[in-house]
Amino acid sequence: MNFDFSAFLLGATALLGVVWLLDRLFFYKARKARSDASGTEQPEPWPVDWSRSLFPVLLVVLLLRSFVAEPFRIPSGSMMPTLDVGDFILVNKFSYGLRMPAFNNKLLDIGEPKRGDVVVFRFPGFMCPDENGKAVRSGDASCQDPHAPVASENWIKRVIGLPGDRIETRGSELYVNGERVGADDVGPYKGNMNRLEDRQMIEHDARVLTEHLGSVNHLIAQMPSFNSPMDIPNAAVPSEVPKGCYIVMGDNRNNSIDSRWWGCMPEQNLVGKAFFVWMSWRGTSNGWFEWSKMGKVIH
Repeated sequence: MNFDFSAFLLGATALLGVVWLLDRLFFYKARKARSDASGTEQPEPWPVDWSRSLFPVLLVVLLLRSFVAEPFRIPSGSMMPTLDVGDFILVNKFSYGLRMPAFNNKLLDIGEPKRGDVVVFRFPGFMCPDENGKAVRSGDASCQDPHAPVASENWIKRVIGLPGDRIETRGSELYVNGERVGADDVGPYKGNMNRLEDRQMIEHDARVLTEHLGSVNHLIAQMPSFNSPMDIPNAAVPSEVPKGCYIVMGDNRNNSIDSRWWGCMPEQNLVGKAFFVWMSWRGTSNGWFEWSKMGKVIH
């Protein structure tokens, strides 16, 4: 079972608020009257005391996380070399509209993702045919159980295709609306052989390139000897991006489970735009922190 902190925070804030409100409406006056009559202060019941103390704090945290910025930790190497395992990032929650906490319903439309944005989103699930041949979202990558529940997880990828775009991939080549996306070779990937993710890329002869995705120039990694992702179009995603959907990919192009595998990312699954690395943890055996990445703006 996956722990949904946003839902927990919303529920806890609501519960404490209700306890505090009920006490003020129905019990506070009687307790105060007893205190005035006896000349001694009547202590608040512990649930009321906790609610009065914690509710304002949780409410502020909830509002900041829901409508301003939310912290996330990068769990995998799918966005290397842009973002690495152990990077702690901030996500702008109002770049693509204000959304209801936990439920993610859009309350106010502010903007839409642009090609090249690095976005955090709720994983929509794999596109699988059900028993009637209808395409459904499933948590089972093999599609043996098309009705398997989709885990409530936040994923991070880069927006490659916008609604209406024609996207094609042919091996390591990417085409947007019929034009090949250019990429300049930077050189072999260099890293720390003591780290699993770095060692994997070095052993598979990963190369770093600067990709020119419209007006956004960013680094990607390619290591064809490691894996060959599915080309687009395929059974999961057509060449033309459907309305209300986005094609997203990891910058570590041969080591990323993304739209090439599970289809487009629905607009309603958007969480926000990643914009800042505030801490980069590398572990006790690898120097603790990578200071050069801390404070980096994400492109």
